[in-house]
Amino acid sequence: MKRISSIIETIPIGNVHQPDFLNCIVECDTEMSSHELMQTLLNIEKKLGRERNEKWGPRTIDLDILFFDDEITDTEVLKIPHPEIMNRPFILQLMNELAPEFLHPKLNQTMEQLYDQN
Repeated sequence: MKRISSIIETIPIGNVHQPDFLNCIVECDTEMSSHELMQTLLNIEKKLGRERNEKWGPRTIDLDILFFDDEITDTEVLKIPHPEIMNRPFILQLMNELAPEFLHPKLNQTMEQLYDQN
């Protein structure tokens, strides 16, 4: 792990009959490909009791890949950059805290610029 953001509490999206979430962003180095990393994250979720019964339903943990350097991936199982970044103000807040100069590879704007626009 290289860096970690603050941890913030947010209300759930979708099924609101569940506890609030704790969110943070972790920056790390890996030798894995983005697809290998995603499979590793899914395995961790499963080991921690995550069940995928409904979209945005209650869950023990939710691990996502927001960015993978400047990679752009759009497959059935993996989309990078994460498609919900612009719909989640807390992601922009935490990304701006962690890496304000990081350039969104599709939007060609920094996290600071995107956060300021939101």
